[in-house]
Amino acid sequence: PALVARLVREQIPLTLCPLSNVRLRGIDTMEQHPLRDMLDAGLKCTVNSDDPSYFGGYAQDNFDAVRTALGLTEDQERALARNSFEAAFLEDDEDLRAR
Repeated sequence: PALVARLVREQIPLTLCPLSNVRLRGIDTMEQHPLRDMLDAGLKCTVNSDDPSYFGGYAQDNFDAVRTALGLTEDQERALARNSFEAAFLEDDEDLRAR
């Protein structure tokens, strides 16, 4: 609980790679992925790829998989996209243009 509270308070980004989570058996199915609960808890999550040729998908494939399996709302989808820009190592002016 203390770690989650700190992650929320400081808005420390968490990079998630859902397709590799299933492939590596961290979860059995995409429907079990904790992303939705993490967003509901106020965690700043991003959806990413992890070695796409091995784990079966690029960033958009991972995003599509969680959107379909978890039934994300449009607000949650927008938050994930926004979080990706905020978590990226961009200069301030690049970050503002990207938003």
